[in-house]
Amino acid sequence: TELTNSKETLAMKGLTLNCLGKKEEAYDLVRRGLRNDLRSHVCWHVYGLLQRSDKKYDEAIKCYRNALKWDKDNLQILRDLSLLQIQMRDLEGYRETRYQLLQLRPAQRASWIGYAVAYHLLEDFEMAAKIVEEFRKTQQTSPDKVDYEYSELLLYQNQVLREAGLHKEALDHLNNYEKQICDKLAVEETRGELLLKLERPEEASEVYRRLQERNPENWAYYQGLEKALKPGSIEERQKIYEDSWVKFPKGLVPRRLPLSFLTGEKFRECLDSYLRMNFSKGCPPVFTTLKSLYTVKEKVTIIEELVVGYETCLKGCRMFSENGEYDGKEEPPTTLLWVQYFLAQHFDFIGQPNVALEYINAAIDSTPTLIELFLIKAKIYKHAGNIKEAARWMDEAQALDTADRFINSKCAKYMLKAGLIKEAEEMCSKFTREGTSAVENLNEMQCMWFQTECALAYKAMNKFGDALKKCHEIEREAPTVKTGGKWLLKIAASISAFFGFAFQKWEEVVMQHPFLQKVFGWK
Repeated sequence: TELTNSKETLAMKGLTLNCLGKKEEAYDLVRRGLRNDLRSHVCWHVYGLLQRSDKKYDEAIKCYRNALKWDKDNLQILRDLSLLQIQMRDLEGYRETRYQLLQLRPAQRASWIGYAVAYHLLEDFEMAAKIVEEFRKTQQTSPDKVDYEYSELLLYQNQVLREAGLHKEALDHLNNYEKQICDKLAVEETRGELLLKLERPEEASEVYRRLQERNPENWAYYQGLEKALKPGSIEERQKIYEDSWVKFPKGLVPRRLPLSFLTGEKFRECLDSYLRMNFSKGCPPVFTTLKSLYTVKEKVTIIEELVVGYETCLKGCRMFSENGEYDGKEEPPTTLLWVQYFLAQHFDFIGQPNVALEYINAAIDSTPTLIELFLIKAKIYKHAGNIKEAARWMDEAQALDTADRFINSKCAKYMLKAGLIKEAEEMCSKFTREGTSAVENLNEMQCMWFQTECALAYKAMNKFGDALKKCHEIEREAPTVKTGGKWLLKIAASISAFFGFAFQKWEEVVMQHPFLQKVFGWK
């Protein structure tokens, strides 16, 4: 019938078939629709949607532009076009499309936000600030009313002013609208940053002291206070942190930060206090917090002397020192456990695996149910080059808590490095969807680390065909990863230019991640 062969009917049927995975039939129907009428905006739009679903973004953009030739004010086509332009980083084109959407829907929040973000991404901060201000004038709300969306708009406006270098205007803006911004922490942090840039150190120091009271474990607040007080010597710098020790007696960060610049006996005293607090509390990541100090040989020696001394004294008298310095109280048995845990990591890091194994074995003998101990033992064997033994101990750790996905993934990774591919797949199957194979589900979830380790495992086993197959699977995912911000438009439209813009910047940064660079060979 005439209706059956209608161009729009053919196009929509093609779109439906594409959703069912029948791509060839879908393309055939849409092309038939276009042959019936090359001026149909519906057919061109659907053809673009098909191209987009196949990740052919440049072709999809061409189709959308053809559709707009015959229906230049179609909102849906313009929105789809703008989404692809931002994915492909066609910022000039994105700005033009957002301007058209603003003209068509000037009353919509998303129209204004999208247009402002376009100029912001093009680094035309002055124009972006003007657009946001014009929109803000239409959104006036009562100072007493809590409006989260308006609050986010104000934060975004302030960010634009800061990036434009208008620090005084940004501070005035913050002071004027402070009551209407819901995120009080962001207000204080931004105020501190602006006061430093405006060289008003006394006011900045007050702000950072208030922030420290709110969260004494935030490194940035101490660094901000240092910039405000401008200490002229190591002694003055240390005094800043000593004041914090009195103010926050249980604080770990004010004791950790001075370790980066102190040396000699002062370093030893500060480190001694820091380590005792951590070991008494039972903090597993204490070694990780000190790892950056291992570039200085003198500091490594002091760390080793102190912690080995702790272990000796704790074994003998259950105190950190024989003469009971400091408080002289007895420590619980777990303190010795965490000291041995630390020493195992320490000797592993400096390349003495045999000594590291002695300490971790002693810790396991005393507490054979602590997962962290088995993780470290596996890591020691891995660093020593015995990957099969490392995989065995990681499997032991996994058996202690089968519901922990992190340990499950670690175990699978070690198994792959050991060439135990089938065992690794079985390990991952505990957390994949039932009814499908683990490998299929991991591919569907774009689990890149598993695919990469699989390829390397096959290569190590000289199974180059299987390795190449895995490489092709990874390669197929590259366009999806590179243009993955499919919901970016929804962010901008729903609430917040502030988070929408932050996401776009994050997307640019994440592409530089070493893992993605290695996997996809991106430059």
